[in-house]
Amino acid sequence: MTQLSKARSGEITPEMEQVAKKENVALDFVAEGVAAGTIVIPRNVKRKNIDPVGIGTGLTTKVSASIGVYGKEGSIQGEVAKIQAAVEAGTHSIMDLSVSGDIDAMRKETLAVTPTPVGTLPLYQAVAEAGARYGSSLKMKVDDLFEVIERQAADGVDFLALHSGTTMDIVKRAKQEGRIDPLVSYGASHLIGWMIHNEQENPLYEQYDRVLEIARKYDVTVSLADGMRPGCLADSLDAAQVQEMVVLGELVRRAREAGVQIMVKGPGHVPLNQLKTTVMLQKSLCKGAPYFVFGPVVTDVAAGYDHISAAIGGAISAWAGAEFLCYVTASEHLGLPDLEQVREGVVASRIAAHSADLAKGLPGAAEWDLELSKARKQLDWQKQIELAIDPKKAEYMRRTRSEETTKGCAMCGKYCAMDVVSGYLGVSKQVC
Repeated sequence: MTQLSKARSGEITPEMEQVAKKENVALDFVAEGVAAGTIVIPRNVKRKNIDPVGIGTGLTTKVSASIGVYGKEGSIQGEVAKIQAAVEAGTHSIMDLSVSGDIDAMRKETLAVTPTPVGTLPLYQAVAEAGARYGSSLKMKVDDLFEVIERQAADGVDFLALHSGTTMDIVKRAKQEGRIDPLVSYGASHLIGWMIHNEQENPLYEQYDRVLEIARKYDVTVSLADGMRPGCLADSLDAAQVQEMVVLGELVRRAREAGVQIMVKGPGHVPLNQLKTTVMLQKSLCKGAPYFVFGPVVTDVAAGYDHISAAIGGAISAWAGAEFLCYVTASEHLGLPDLEQVREGVVASRIAAHSADLAKGLPGAAEWDLELSKARKQLDWQKQIELAIDPKKAEYMRRTRSEETTKGCAMCGKYCAMDVVSGYLGVSKQVC
């Protein structure tokens, strides 16, 4: 039985108990959310070394970091280092999006080294293997794709990203729309190319029951990826994107009926004025399924700073109802991230997530900020560092400050305004 089917039957699982404890919410709240499909707990029945994470309505906003072997310069060792950096920075999940090299070995290593839920996009491996086997990914067999899906699920992957809603009708709609940037999804580009070349419907849609059968067998959470996510602001909320959302809503319903946990991913590039509308539309069409947003980035011109653009979009999206943020790094659109960019991407997304949790009034969110404010008032540097969202960087910044200001606050040094105000208000003098 899956987490969803157990919740519907009234069974409380250890995963539900752990999520409720970590989130500081009632156990019944978690169980009811899982039963309704508004909360998912990605946890493959074959995973042993996992710390369960709840994603959904009423829970803290979660962050996911993506890694993966890409090209001749990529290595498993290098990606493992990125995983460790992301986990240290506080990511709640890891997505292995390897497209080359020994993809099986990379996935198994990912599952071994991180206690977080792990997600993958099976199509990446399927097209890579088809290219090696047949000389072209366009010659991939449908059974090849489903064999990879089952292989990854059997290895213990907790959630699978699948472009099941990208139908041929939607592809035709995108052609009519005259998009500025037709396709930015790597997986969707390969899948649609295969569909057009072979003159066949998307097998992930046409044989969706087969997808659900595998997911139910291993209690894998399905993450519906949006093939039509906009790759520039000008394409946001066009007919192709919205039509795919409608189809995704249908697939959410079918998954829940089959007892399979499911969430939906999107939407890419979205202007600020459309973020709330996009989130609300998705939540309505997909009946409250957890929304896994990529960023979103809110401007097309932030090359080199897309982690900041995504943090802005992520905070507003989560405030509007999204529950899961896929990090974006500074090297987005330009190249592959290094260790420091991975770490900063996670932290930027965590800042966005926490900002949204504050705005939503989630339990414990404001208390964290209040404790740091009290420490700042007392000029308790050590506690400020401990409470910071990134203690490592806070400690570095404090340690490398100039000698003149080491005894006061960062702005005033020995001319501390807090001391002056405290004296006037009759509050005990602060200790630097």
